[in-house]
Amino acid sequence: MPRTVEHVSANHLGNYLRARRDLVDPKDVGLPGGGRRRVPGLRREEVALLAGISSEYYLRLEQGRDQHPSPSVLDALARVLQLDMNATRHLHALATPAPRHGSPNPDDERVPPGIQQLINTSWAGTPAVVLNRYMDVLTANPLAMALSPSNQPGTNSIRSAFLDPRLRSLYLNWGEMTIRAVAGLRALIGPDDSDPRVVELVNELSADSETFRRLWARHDVSPQGTGTSQIDHPQVGRLELRYERLLLASTDGQLLVVHHADPGSTSAQKLAQLADTLST
Repeated sequence: MPRTVEHVSANHLGNYLRARRDLVDPKDVGLPGGGRRRVPGLRREEVALLAGISSEYYLRLEQGRDQHPSPSVLDALARVLQLDMNATRHLHALATPAPRHGSPNPDDERVPPGIQQLINTSWAGTPAVVLNRYMDVLTANPLAMALSPSNQPGTNSIRSAFLDPRLRSLYLNWGEMTIRAVAGLRALIGPDDSDPRVVELVNELSADSETFRRLWARHDVSPQGTGTSQIDHPQVGRLELRYERLLLASTDGQLLVVHHADPGSTSAQKLAQLADTLST
């Protein structure tokens, strides 16, 4: 019987602080390393000292007894925990949560007509997909579907990343891809990971993938607007493609993801070759 792992609770702020302090090397914040440390990262009292707050107050934050610290305290904690801009924004959002999202049914979500037309006509030679905030594929043009099985409409792309064995051989940088997928999911869903659909997805992936469990526990948050995918395609061979991730205005967190090759590159030639196979 599959194991169900509970990863969410009402104490979002405390869970995040605890996860992030575990990732900070004491030497990186001017503390001596080594010694007899029972747990990795920083101790609670060390975080409190470096942030200029009392140990008792920091303990209340981690235990969820105080979930609304001031912006100045949050900024001090972000500095100690070495959070980047996106992670700092997420920390502030945890302390001031927005109204909870519903759980839209992918069958009921509609891609803006102009975007649908764009990816099927003007961008027919460019792999393009639209995801919802749960990373369900809402639509994709034929070239995107030919590029990866994770781009099929109705597929959940993060589920495919961890559970579809074809993607491990397709993506040469599979490890990097999974890291950014988890961090991207956290960025899309925002601070409320108790959304029923998120709980279901996280529990499923946690039960079936140790890699997902480890990455989810880190609480990394990054929209990853751009980057590189290295693909070993069974039809055309190796491709190095840039990707762009663009949030679509006037939608409930829909994301347009486009892959493209440098003009004149070998990858551009192979991408055109893959497109040609669709018309034969």
